[in-house]
Amino acid sequence: MKLYKSFATVGGLTLLSRVFGFMRDILIAATLGSGWVADAFVVAFRFPNLFRRLFGEGAFNSAFVPIFAKKLEGDGKDAARRFAEDAMAGLLFILLIVTFVSEIAMPVLMYGLAPGFDANPEKFDLAVLLTRITMPYLLCMSIVALMSGALNSVGRFAESASVSIVLNGVMMIATLIALWYGYKAGPEAGIIQAWGVFAAGFLQLALLIWGMRRAGMHLSIRRPRLTPDVRKLVRLGIPGVISGGVTQLNIAIGTVIASLQPGAVSHLYYADRIYELPLAIVGIAIGIVLLPDVSRQLRMGNTAGVMDSQNRSLEFALLLTIPAALALVAIPTDITRVLFERGAFGPEDTKVTASVLALFALGLPAFVMIKVFSPAYYAREDTTTPMRYATISLTANTIGSIALFFLLRHLGMMPQLGIAIATTLGGWLNAYLLWSTLRRRGDFIVDARIKRNIPLILFSSVAMVVALLGTSHVLAPYLDRSGGFFVKASFLALEIGVGLGVFAFLVFATGVMSIGQLGRLTRRQN
Repeated sequence: MKLYKSFATVGGLTLLSRVFGFMRDILIAATLGSGWVADAFVVAFRFPNLFRRLFGEGAFNSAFVPIFAKKLEGDGKDAARRFAEDAMAGLLFILLIVTFVSEIAMPVLMYGLAPGFDANPEKFDLAVLLTRITMPYLLCMSIVALMSGALNSVGRFAESASVSIVLNGVMMIATLIALWYGYKAGPEAGIIQAWGVFAAGFLQLALLIWGMRRAGMHLSIRRPRLTPDVRKLVRLGIPGVISGGVTQLNIAIGTVIASLQPGAVSHLYYADRIYELPLAIVGIAIGIVLLPDVSRQLRMGNTAGVMDSQNRSLEFALLLTIPAALALVAIPTDITRVLFERGAFGPEDTKVTASVLALFALGLPAFVMIKVFSPAYYAREDTTTPMRYATISLTANTIGSIALFFLLRHLGMMPQLGIAIATTLGGWLNAYLLWSTLRRRGDFIVDARIKRNIPLILFSSVAMVVALLGTSHVLAPYLDRSGGFFVKASFLALEIGVGLGVFAFLVFATGVMSIGQLGRLTRRQN
């Protein structure tokens, strides 16, 4: 239950962040819609944000946390701090060079980031400008990731889980400023939004510096040194970043291909934002909490504790992601309409985005299971195997996305659906490869409790879908009419509440979770 408590802490703060994120995206959709300015901003935001996800949401920690934790417990706090300072110095040195070169070469890089923008010079030039503005965000978030890993290793999760709240808050302010000046759907709105991302990066960095000071681990800037520990970090870190960030790399590949279709980049972005809510709450919480826990128990030789932590993490993931995935498949149009359909975002945008969302949702359990299975490798300092499987998944996703994109476009269908299908299949392939190897090695043995609960979770989720579809049919006139956002949101909340109520009732009735377990989860652990 202590592990669940940590999941709840990180997941709760991530949920708050995603609520602000939805508010942010509601404003962006109303302001930019899915036009050429929106496409340019999404690409400009996606590039540095990809690195935020790679570094800041668990991938960097896959290499840094085990080494830092070993230093902390074996050699003491000062040795761990010196290692963190050496790692930060190396990161700063490399990323300053990357940022400088990228700023100069951005017009060339844009042909790789969004080759389809070349057909519209105005969109291409705006994307170059916006990406140049947002590029320093990468530098800030990489250092934030390192500090987050250090704080997570000593059991402090609040600061690292709160950084996205800062980003979403600043971007909301930027959007409101654009609306205030009347820059709706114009390039000026995209420029203001890009400067919001720039400012948010430095504010997030300030938050983590404050958190490190509170933890008594202030880091000083050192001259870069290639120490044995830094060499080990590089050796483990490169494959760890690739394997840990496979979900985001899949989405980035989809963005590149989608740039060949006007509006497709924006549709993929809005669908991604919705389905990432459960992925972030569950997957990120597990990725952040489970790795330090498994690493610590492995050093103690507590094999039974490792197995229990892994099984409870998988149970927690499936308990939340199976119903979330089926709900997004069942009522994607209702969710998309209420969240985004207003201003520059019209009914046709809702139709396309909802279709993409439903296909993305089918891969949600797989992407969360990747977060569960990967720490079992990282804690044993095996980052090569997950990287190999991630490479296989990425290759399959890339080939599938290209093939399905052009096939569906040739058939007169929405080509962005092909990207969503390939992304989902790539996620399931990666999850299966990780699971099968762990099972073969004996590093992840499913216990009796999981075997009992998975069929019950599936049964409860299917019953929830029936309740959702029935409630959606009844409430359809209220969701279709031109009411205000809060009115429609209230009916959507009622719809989701009915489905959630049915699921919760069956989960407790079938014994998947008891009232006592829920109470222990929500109480503070001593």
